[in-house]
Amino acid sequence: MAAMGLDAKPLQVAHAYQMVSAELEARILDGRLRPGEQLPGEVEMASLFGVNRSTIREGIRKLETEGLVRRASPRKLVVSIPRSRDLATRSSRALRLLEVTFDELWTTAIATEPLAAELAARNADAEDIARLDANHARLTAATASAEAGAPDARGEIVALDTQFHSLVAAAGKNRALMLAREPVGFLLYSGMEALVPRLPQAPGRQVDAHAGMIEAIRAGDPARAGDWMRKHIRDFRRGYEMAGLPMDVPIAPLVPGGARPGAEPKA
Repeated sequence: MAAMGLDAKPLQVAHAYQMVSAELEARILDGRLRPGEQLPGEVEMASLFGVNRSTIREGIRKLETEGLVRRASPRKLVVSIPRSRDLATRSSRALRLLEVTFDELWTTAIATEPLAAELAARNADAEDIARLDANHARLTAATASAEAGAPDARGEIVALDTQFHSLVAAAGKNRALMLAREPVGFLLYSGMEALVPRLPQAPGRQVDAHAGMIEAIRAGDPARAGDWMRKHIRDFRRGYEMAGLPMDVPIAPLVPGGARPGAEPKA
């Protein structure tokens, strides 16, 4: 018979390394440990927490995986800020596990991508423009290779398109927007992998749209940059419709060979 109205339920006790990791994470997030600050050695931390060195090592390994600490040398651990690409990779995996559809991703992108382009037109500097120009030159070359029948060009086009949208967001200098849109972009633009074989003209239209956006950003014209991006995202959806690709099924199985989160185009 259950006492005091409570059913029997074993308590789940956290492992010591998880408690160490949680305590260090709390100190990083509340500012007691700052980015670039060196952590004490394993022996000192073991003494501070009252645990053995192997427990400290496991707790540190968890923080390294999450990007909150990094090894400046084999014996030197410092607090770090997780890279946006690593965060986006984890979020993209979550979206895949949730089996989000093209329609869900596209509905998000039509709101975030024009905003990213408008901010880029307001805030881009010369280095941002140079990176966009270099990306566009490579996309143009990859598109020409695809039209000539090069077998590897399709993957390069997908990677360069994904990179272009990340570069536009970075040029906007809004870190919150960069983190919010990146995982959606990684997964959505992998849809080009399925689209290009069915709609060979798609990469050429992509080249034209990117050129229009770059010129609007270069001119510092937010309205025109946002309009170009909006047209580009809508054109992507029309391409899917014309190719007969489904909007309401999980996008990940549809493009198993698509651009992976964190993948960079070949140099």
